[in-house]
Amino acid sequence: MAQNQPSTIDPKQAGPKPPMPRQQQEPPGHESQLTPRADHGEKSYRGSGKLTGRAAIITGADSGIGRAVALAVAREGADVLISYLDEHEDARETEKLVTGAGRKAVTIAGDIREEAHCRKIVEKAVSEFGRLDLLVNNAAYQMAQERLEDFTSEQFDRTFKTNVYAMFYLCKAAVPHMTPGSAIINTTSIQAFDQSPNLLDYATTKSAIAGFTKALARLVADKGIRVNAVAPGPVWTPLIPSTMPEEKVETFGQSTAFGRPAQPGELAPVYVLLASAEATYITGEVYGVTGGRTPV
Repeated sequence: MAQNQPSTIDPKQAGPKPPMPRQQQEPPGHESQLTPRADHGEKSYRGSGKLTGRAAIITGADSGIGRAVALAVAREGADVLISYLDEHEDARETEKLVTGAGRKAVTIAGDIREEAHCRKIVEKAVSEFGRLDLLVNNAAYQMAQERLEDFTSEQFDRTFKTNVYAMFYLCKAAVPHMTPGSAIINTTSIQAFDQSPNLLDYATTKSAIAGFTKALARLVADKGIRVNAVAPGPVWTPLIPSTMPEEKVETFGQSTAFGRPAQPGELAPVYVLLASAEATYITGEVYGVTGGRTPV
């Protein structure tokens, strides 16, 4: 394959089908403890200069989809600020992937539920890179519960603060620093359209993200900033064994047309497309990457 063409994960080697090994982790989960390890495109993704000279913020970039997107945009030529909660070892691995691509990496730990921390993330990116072209709101919290009475007000609040409020805080802080051609990409979910009852609060936030994306796209269109969302189906990340019971982990992804969950590296090219100049007429859209489960 030519060096200037992005490659993709071989679907025959994209990861095991269920049953997955039974496993549990303490939230928020760690990439280093995931069995089998996820594929972020480390060996397969090759960039073609789509984001040369750009600067990006990616939340939840220590692992999972966030790590895969960080790797891809770095290999496309962008510097990356890696925002994460407290998974320091995982964040260092993402940092190595970015610097290994010849780009500058900046890490910042902290809780994005706090508006002051979200402002700090944006300020640090602008200070370190001198610009801000891409914001990827990817970090999320979920915790499965089997009965309505098991969803506490504290969990409901945490899920909304992490998944929705933080997105609002970061967009509000980032937009004044963005110039025409910049992009915001939010991570919603198949849960916005095909809800699982045991993820009641998470599914509700993902519906909110889809609506927020469409409204914000119109609000900032006159600034030349595009806003889109990606709606993944089941993806193999540390979030799964740290928030679901073992029996759910064992069959995770079985409901897709491929009979398996996605690997994070299979999502990253969609984020690259939406961040690049190839998407200049795309805004307010939700791109489904669900393994054939449902049209989005």
